[in-house]
Amino acid sequence: MSNTNKVTATNPNMRDITIFSGNAHPELANEVCQYLGLRLSPVDIRRFSNDCMYVQLLDSCRESDVFLIQPLSPPVQEHLFELLLMLDVARGSSAGRTTAVMPHYSYARSDKKDAPRISIAGRLVADLLQTAGANRVLTMTLHAPQVHGFFGVPVDHLNALSVLARHFRERGDLENAIVVSPDLGNAKAAAALARLLKLPVAAGSKQRVSDDKVIIDTIVGDVDGKDVIVLDDEIATGGTLIELFDRLRERGARRLSVACTHGLFTGPAIERLGAREDLDEIVTTNTVPIPLEKRLPNMTVLSIAPLLAEAIRRIHNGESISSMFAERT
Repeated sequence: MSNTNKVTATNPNMRDITIFSGNAHPELANEVCQYLGLRLSPVDIRRFSNDCMYVQLLDSCRESDVFLIQPLSPPVQEHLFELLLMLDVARGSSAGRTTAVMPHYSYARSDKKDAPRISIAGRLVADLLQTAGANRVLTMTLHAPQVHGFFGVPVDHLNALSVLARHFRERGDLENAIVVSPDLGNAKAAAALARLLKLPVAAGSKQRVSDDKVIIDTIVGDVDGKDVIVLDDEIATGGTLIELFDRLRERGARRLSVACTHGLFTGPAIERLGAREDLDEIVTTNTVPIPLEKRLPNMTVLSIAPLLAEAIRRIHNGESISSMFAERT
């Protein structure tokens, strides 16, 4: 499959940046380039007759600051291998520096050995990216923050909390609201969103039974009569949310909304969420593409392209990334 997306600089301040995209999310890559005043660069991705993948960057990147935008969204293995080949090609083409821009790093969920004879795939894939030629990684809302340490190259780890907070402030009606984390592991992010919105925070106590089955045995915090904003890093099958919604209703929660960074909506997620008549709004971002058939009437998809574009600009100019979030709080 050919992807003819090249970044040629129309903005003189961005002249030394070259941006390529694989097939994972060219729409996001184009949007990022629009914010930077650039035009996306062509990539030719196809299959040989023996099913081996062929990748060619169709624009020179010699001594350029190269950014490869490719979330690891389904089909994950396909998009991962595209990224590995693009990294290898950029290195072999004498790129000055190559940054792997992965708005969603799906292997962050594989961050520990919690059963015998399994791979810590988050670390393995990090090693593969570095070996293929990544000099730097730009990502967003890792499932487990410690995955940051799996990489042997600099990692800029963004979050979408400011984007989500702006949406809820503009929506209004926060006088009786509370932010709830589905589990204690995500409580720090929920507390950060609560601070941005000047709201209280609560959290569920979760036990995972399987990939799509969890048990939430209690809620830490008072949600009685409250308008709840549930914050999670991603929504996959929706099993955690359905369990949490039931517990929140049992404890007297009034209105329910949910926000996440990565809207994967795999398996029965859309059916499960669509069946909840008591769910006011689903808010997510476009770190991964969300096809029209998965967009429920009460779903809002926010763009993180301005955030990525600003991070790319700052990386290129050697400016602080962390100050982006200090300025937005």
